[in-house]
Amino acid sequence: MKFTTILAATTVLASAAVAQDVDKSDWPSSFTVGTASQGGTYFAYGSGWANLVGEELGITGGGEVTGGPMQNMALVHTGEAAFGMTTMGPAAESLAGTNPIAPGLEMTQACAMFPMYQTPFSVTALASSGIASVSDIPAGAKIGFGPAGSTSDTYFPRMMETLGVEFERRNGGWTDLGGQLQDGLLDVIAFAAGVPVPAVSQLEVQTDVNIIEFTEEEQAKLLEAFPVSDFAISADTYTTLEADARSVSMWNFAIANCDLPASFVNAAVDVVMSDNERMVGIHKAAASTLPENWTKNTVLKWHPGAAAWFKENAGADIPDDMIYGN
Repeated sequence: MKFTTILAATTVLASAAVAQDVDKSDWPSSFTVGTASQGGTYFAYGSGWANLVGEELGITGGGEVTGGPMQNMALVHTGEAAFGMTTMGPAAESLAGTNPIAPGLEMTQACAMFPMYQTPFSVTALASSGIASVSDIPAGAKIGFGPAGSTSDTYFPRMMETLGVEFERRNGGWTDLGGQLQDGLLDVIAFAAGVPVPAVSQLEVQTDVNIIEFTEEEQAKLLEAFPVSDFAISADTYTTLEADARSVSMWNFAIANCDLPASFVNAAVDVVMSDNERMVGIHKAAASTLPENWTKNTVLKWHPGAAAWFKENAGADIPDDMIYGN
């Protein structure tokens, strides 16, 4: 498998204070974070924290373009990527051996690292299309669901079917799909990404769009049928929104290969979790990257280094059987 790697190449002379007194002889000299396609939140958020950790720990780190959560689980499980990003749904499927990338393989070597943010599911169409609600989407509409194997591509087609929408499925990177929507090659894009989604923000600048919320009835159907929670996209997220938009969401977590040195993972977690303002500067979605949200992981075993950080700094009561190696 070949992936486009964007490396930060940031080697600094001094390590972060958190790692000054730690034996780093078994640390890797570089690392990558599996993200997703360019134009999506995963790529912006993941490349940002990879660069930050690399700078603070004095090693080379960067984000890697991938197919998203499902592929990241596979890459981290096999050790092809040290770190990655996933959502709870794809994580559960991967542990159960139903990840479509490697059916039958239980990806138990991917461990929880830290909570990131919730991924809202949202629908965008051009204002000129006249599509202002899910029920307005015409039968046979061409809908872009993001990269193949992504959270959006895994769950949004099923959600649309649950809501009675008949469609033609299209896949691609978010930036690509945004261009196709603008060119009239797509009717709708069904986004599952942290907000604001860069591709939507870019569309807003270039044309008039409708950011479509679910009705209460539609939201209730999705909550009953899928592993999601209720969510509202804040009105100040996009210039197009005049009020909060009703949605559903799924939690995202950073993951680490379970065999990485505990001190290395502990130091990386400390860089990310100890300064939320700095993380929000990377991406607004990081407003939810808070220590208390460790409770949102009910699927993955914790990396021992990450578990130690949350126990010490967030008072986390993580059961022993949820920590890898115990």
